[in-house]
Amino acid sequence: MGYTFASATILLLLITDPFGNIPIFANALKNVPPRRRPLVILREVLIAFTLLLLFMFVGEGFLRLMNLSALSLQIAGGVILFLIALRMIFPAPLPPEDAMMPHSEPLIVPLAIPALAGPSALATVLLLVSQAPERRWEWIAALSVTMAVCAVVLVLAERIQRLLGERFVVAVERLMGLILVAVSVEMLLSGLKSFVRQLN
Repeated sequence: MGYTFASATILLLLITDPFGNIPIFANALKNVPPRRRPLVILREVLIAFTLLLLFMFVGEGFLRLMNLSALSLQIAGGVILFLIALRMIFPAPLPPEDAMMPHSEPLIVPLAIPALAGPSALATVLLLVSQAPERRWEWIAALSVTMAVCAVVLVLAERIQRLLGERFVVAVERLMGLILVAVSVEMLLSGLKSFVRQLN
């Protein structure tokens, strides 16, 4: 399945799930002074962006090193996205606050990795580049827009929750999960069709 700049951006937004990450960031930053929280959020988003960007450039070499085909990555990516989407629709209960809340300012874990740059996001950027390496700068632009949206949503998380209400934020995440289910199924079907054509 081919992606455009718009569809790649939407896919990355669905996977990084900024609205779903609001409770994780809120709990992890409870011990951080309010005036410093935006700086911490921007730092973590930048770290996640750097890691995903790195995977865009070393992705092809990584696939060759591991002897993986773009087709196998597409099918595996579809499975991962499907599981992520199910968790968005039927979320597991959050762990106790003490387990989520570091005693000092969080760095890299758990905010940059895996909240933003998790396995599904890494697999997706690898998939985009492996399918159309000549459009790498377009994928970089899509990733940049995605990270910018994540930064804005997470910096304004408290205001968003107060303005829209927690129920609305949860409803948006469920809707994003439903869309991601459809995307993952389409990815799986496309990969299986290509596999069947190769066999014939």
